Amino acid sequence: MDLASAGRGKANGGAWTLWEAPAVKGKEFSDPSVYADHIEQSKWASFTATMSDPALLRVVRDLTGNVPGEGGLTTFPKSSRLASIVVPLQPHFIGQPDDISVLWGYGLNVDALGDFVKRPMSACTGREIPTEVLGHLGVRAEIEAILGHAICIPYLTPFIASQFVPRRKGDRPEVIPTGYNNLAFTRQFCEQLDDIVFTVEYSIRAAQNAVYGLLGLNRKPPPVYRGEFDPRVLYRAFRALHDEAA
Repeated sequence: MDLASAGRGKANGGAWTLWEAPAVKGKEFSDPSVYADHIEQSKWASFTATMSDPALLRVVRDLTGNVPGEGGLTTFPKSSRLASIVVPLQPHFIGQPDDISVLWGYGLNVDALGDFVKRPMSACTGREIPTEVLGHLGVRAEIEAILGHAICIPYLTPFIASQFVPRRKGDRPEVIPTGYNNLAFTRQFCEQLDDIVFTVEYSIRAAQNAVYGLLGLNRKPPPVYRGEFDPRVLYRAFRALHDEAA
């Protein structure tokens, strides 16, 4: 699916216009076109699955060893879509019933034909997406039973985050542009040293930096965790690379 022709381009919201207007007047607002004009590179598809039967979670646990909430991403490297799923600790949501489980997943190559469902992910239904996932998990006998107890909702995002397209330093504005005391940028499309885009923490730190700076408060957000300098992380990584139990 061509997301732009489907009515999901930048003209359908006011955020890009809000950034583009001042960017024409000054380089301190950086270059929104780097991110807004490359939908083919920045789009992706994700999905949520809500299940009234724990069969799929058992399959994931038995095949990968990932207990819900402990395994992080399970990526299917042979997937034409480079699909991944995440099974969070259950219950994931406040008020989630005990007999309901949820998972989340995504695909990076949204226009690639599936390996089991020969349609691009961007055109798949809520039944076809979990069918593809189950195919990569090697599920055959239980597939109809699992799908019969699942509700899958696909979600297409044309501008997922600023790390999805090539950029250079300066293409994103500072949280508070130089020379301004009444304007700030927050969330994914602002520049923050050493931080990682596409995390909740990035957006929160941006908002904190904006509020502290605009109000003249002598405060800073919590420092960014630098795991590459943590000897415990390096030790566990070394053991994992040598197939030893950490």
